[in-house]
Order: sequence, then structure tokens, then C-alpha cells
Amino acid sequence: MKMEQHHLFFTTTRIQMSKKILIILWMILIFMLSNQKADESSKLSDGVIEKTIGNIYKTTHKNTTDNELKIIKEKYTHIVRKTAHFTIYLILGLLVSTLLKQYNLTTKQIIIYSILICMMYSISDEIHQIFVNGRSGEIRDVLIDTCGSTVGILLIEKIIKHKDMK
Repeated sequence: MKMEQHHLFFTTTRIQMSKKILIILWMILIFMLSNQKADESSKLSDGVIEKTIGNIYKTTHKNTTDNELKIIKEKYTHIVRKTAHFTIYLILGLLVSTLLKQYNLTTKQIIIYSILICMMYSISDEIHQIFVNGRSGEIRDVLIDTCGSTVGILLIEKIIKHKDMK
């Protein structure tokens, strides 16, 4: 009996450590994306648009000109960039919330602490961008990031609650 508890202790510690490492790696990814100069970041967004929306447009409109693709890029750049903010922080919210589930916290505490951790990281990320060539820190991005993380946090809470009901 004592051996099982000992084994369980190490398993739990390993799981918590794995979750912490995932969160740190995800935050490093966010930092690296935010550390890109404006032109590098734009190239990345343009590449995403070309591979997704551009290819869909080319498939549905066979004789697409380069000018039409340029217009499409300009039209969707803002949406793609803000969706990326939302999605990246949605994933961070999922990761932070699942880590905090491992501790003796109420659901309300998990939600509040997770949102605060993600929001504080978003604020630090936007401050960081002030010092990156061609980039700026935007309050609007903090709001988008916080909304994304909140959706991720509430989503995982809903999934876990639904799973527990079964």
C-alpha cells in the first residue's frame, strides 16, 4: 500500500512538471513570435494567408491574378493576425488551467488565477514588443489575448465538468 502511494506521488510530480514545461515552452514560442521584427512577422502572416485563404481562392477561382492575391492578403492580414493572438492565448489558457487543476483549488480559483496568469503574460508580451524594431505594444492585443485565454480556460472547465458528469 505504501509503495503505491509513493509511486502515485512521483507520477503526480512528473505530470505537474510536464505541464509546467509545456507552459514554459509555449511562452517561449509566444516570446519568439513577438520578438520578430515587423517585416518578419508580416512575412509569416502573409505566408499563412497564401497557404490557406490564397489556396482556397485559387481553387475556387481558376484564373487568379497576382494583383487579386495581393488584395486578398491585404484584406485578411488583420483578421489572421488577431486570430493568431486569440488562438495562441487560448492554448496558453488551456495549459495553465490544466496545470492549476493539479492543485487543491476551487474551480473559481482555477479560472481566476489562470486568467490572471495569462493576462499578465500578455501584458509583459506587449511591453516586450515595444522594444522590438517596427513593433508596438497594443492594449487591444492584451484584450484579444485575454479573451482567447478565457475561452480556453472556460472550454477546458466545461470539458472536465462534462467528463465528470459521465
